[in-house]
Amino acid sequence: MSKIIKLSDDRLVTVVSAECSETSLTQDDAEMDIRTKEAVRSAVNRAKICKKPIARYDRVKKQAYIETANGEKNYVR
Repeated sequence: MSKIIKLSDDRLVTVVSAECSETSLTQDDAEMDIRTKEAVRSAVNRAKICKKPIARYDRVKKQAYIETANGEKNYVR
């Protein structure tokens, strides 16, 4: 499943679900997607090691929160 989102400056972004990624993405796009995921994973791990807060999203509550080094969650309003 894919969905087209119109941004405020009239640009269009196509969001592709994981199950449709093989048919919708080119090989270069798929490689960039993999590299992006690894870069984010590396940044989060580095932040954990340095004991810095990490911004996350709770899909159940549909709300963003900050996770501190001791595991405390501070929900953003």
